[in-house]
Amino acid sequence: MTNYDYDLFVIGGGSGGVRAARIAATHGARVAIAEEYRFGGTCVIRGCVPKKLLVYASRFHEEFEDAAGFGWTVPGKPTFSWQDLIAAKDKEITRLEAAYRSNLDKAGVEIFHERAEFSDPHTLRLITSGKTVTAGKILVATGGRANRVADIPGVEHTITSDEAFHLTELPQRVLINGGGYIGVEFAGIFAGLGAKVTMVNRSPKLLRGFDEDMRDAVMAAYRNQGIELITGVNFSRFEKTSNGIVGHIDNGTSIDADQIMLAVGRSPNVEGLGLDAAGVKVGEGNRILVDGEQRTSAPHIFAVGDVCDGPDLTPVAIREGHIFADREFAGQTRLADFKTIPTAVFSTPEIGTVGLTEDEARAKYTTLHIFKSSFRPMKATLSGGETKMVMKLIVDAASDRVVGCHLFGEAAAETVQAIAIAMRLGATKADFDQTMALHPSAAEELVTMSDFETVTAAAAE
Repeated sequence: MTNYDYDLFVIGGGSGGVRAARIAATHGARVAIAEEYRFGGTCVIRGCVPKKLLVYASRFHEEFEDAAGFGWTVPGKPTFSWQDLIAAKDKEITRLEAAYRSNLDKAGVEIFHERAEFSDPHTLRLITSGKTVTAGKILVATGGRANRVADIPGVEHTITSDEAFHLTELPQRVLINGGGYIGVEFAGIFAGLGAKVTMVNRSPKLLRGFDEDMRDAVMAAYRNQGIELITGVNFSRFEKTSNGIVGHIDNGTSIDADQIMLAVGRSPNVEGLGLDAAGVKVGEGNRILVDGEQRTSAPHIFAVGDVCDGPDLTPVAIREGHIFADREFAGQTRLADFKTIPTAVFSTPEIGTVGLTEDEARAKYTTLHIFKSSFRPMKATLSGGETKMVMKLIVDAASDRVVGCHLFGEAAAETVQAIAIAMRLGATKADFDQTMALHPSAAEELVTMSDFETVTAAAAE
């Protein structure tokens, strides 16, 4: 590797790339990293971090409404400033990006604030400076980008989640195309901040891939909050008018909006990267093909995170990057483990889930015990809130192991993180039952549920 400028060159300054670069440098490798936009990647700059800050902001209106049930009087009507929120969000993102850069500097990583593209398998061209560098090993960590439906006329009048973070004012009428977690989360954000929100989704339900009871719960809650859900249809065209933007639906109807946001998934950010010149093969959806060691078809080139096939989650990219650096530059042999990954949808209320959905469990196990509980949380008894919490445990009847946990309600994400530890250790329903309840709490329901439905493979068929 001494014949090259660097032992490792990382393309992409997101969470996975930064972690890999920093850990490799601490192992003594000569490391450089190139990022054409801002360090921190999708999650920190225009993804989960700013998104959750906006989620927090959107939930305060419920707190003001609930306060009256607990004896509080809020003088006057609370007012909200979108501009103040975005300014505060931008300040925090700037702080986080500086922390990412600082950690790279402290580790001794050389930073290039420009785009890097392959010239050949070991050579990279830095686009702004025109400089050429070589590396013994190269890591691609360029993440994903928001999809735009290019074949729909008028799509140029729409925005994606990227632009939603930088709107100069809060739109009063928002139309969201797509029912995945990004669309669902932004629907809750805009509605919570006072906008009239309509969601258009080509499938009959939101959140494809999640447990059916969670899908039903969030749809019921959103309709109760005044969010209009139009399902089983798609857009045929978008039209800019003097009064905003019109979304024309393939059933012949149309909807007026101030902003139309596309939330129709994300794709690997590999366009123009020069993967062909490097001998790196891609598969379906332009995802870079990698083996269990994150190695591409070019033996010295690796890829981590959303750019390759795997769970599109920031902690996954970070874990992949860390393990890659430990293995390639410290001789460690462990591989990334994708079992029992908890995840959340920060809707309002939110979803926390880990393990198999009921449909997945039915396909894998002969007999299941399905424990499910729906109830009004204690806070709602005085506030008058109508949305119920839903908790669900899926148990393999043969082993008594809990193979799925799905929660809908306040603090579901925080709760499911702890449940993931127990499930990873092989916890059984008996273990849950023998755990003392923490009273009064919503989470105590997880260790007190006793009624269940038995589902067999024959029933599933």
